[in-house]
Amino acid sequence: MKLLIVLHHRFELWQAPGWFAERLREEFPQLEVAHLSDYNRVNEEIADADIVIGWSLRSEQIKAARKLKWIHSTATAVHALMSPELRASQIVVTNARDVHGPVVAEHAMALMFVLAKRLPQAMHYQRQKHWAQEDLWHADLRPRELRGATLAIIGLGGIGRPLARMASALGMHVVAVRQHPERPTEGVAVQYGLGELDTALRTADFVVLALPVTAKTNRLMNASRLACLQPHSYLINVGRGVLIDEAALVRALRSRSFAGAALDVTTEEPLPPDSPLWEMDNVLITPHIAGLTEQMWERHYDTFAANLRRYLSGEPLQWVVDKHEEY
Repeated sequence: MKLLIVLHHRFELWQAPGWFAERLREEFPQLEVAHLSDYNRVNEEIADADIVIGWSLRSEQIKAARKLKWIHSTATAVHALMSPELRASQIVVTNARDVHGPVVAEHAMALMFVLAKRLPQAMHYQRQKHWAQEDLWHADLRPRELRGATLAIIGLGGIGRPLARMASALGMHVVAVRQHPERPTEGVAVQYGLGELDTALRTADFVVLALPVTAKTNRLMNASRLACLQPHSYLINVGRGVLIDEAALVRALRSRSFAGAALDVTTEEPLPPDSPLWEMDNVLITPHIAGLTEQMWERHYDTFAANLRRYLSGEPLQWVVDKHEEY
């Protein structure tokens, strides 16, 4: 049985470290493990692979994979994999939602604290060596408490569920928008369907986008949805940049129709130097770092190895992706 690891990215953390393949060879000696450092030999190596670890395969590579039964993505988002050939096949796809989700939820929580306590503004005054206690208090948006504030989580997957638990433990009132609102979720007081998104947005002090990218969610936050946000509300995106119509976002931020945005993801990454988002005083940008942690690959190994044991023993896999969603 052959396992092919093909993860190549300009950012080294997204590439599997060398020890990852070596540990798999030691723990699973029945596997032939091929670890590619680039995409040059994918067509050759995938032909007899049973399992692939990767987040991006082209249609012709899926066609060439005569024995492939399982693809595991080390990302949470899988839209880059979803070719018509893969969706029509019997290949099972799993993702790393439980590796990244809790860490990204922590980042979303941190962004809410930073925004609520007006820390970027305090740091601005710090650089001026100005003791700005009165300035911060008399600003249009004052420092505020998270306890008692309403958080709307858009998407209750690997990020949304742990975020709901964290926020409710802090005393926030958590509402959520999800595809199946009839399913109860720990920490969530009210659940809405996607058709009720506008209602959820109008109730929120903070809105966190934590959705996958599908045909339904692409540019979900358009001009009309952004207009639903309250003047004191903040929008936080830790999902994918294309969940927001970025041109509409810029217009809304310029008009100050809502308090501001914190963006860990943008439509184009890296964010181009000429993007107006860089210089807006009501925007906080983090460069797609919500999931970064020194423990990431250890958690990747633990979750993949656990699923691999299930696969080898004929048990159902965990973290299976619905390929019939409109990616």
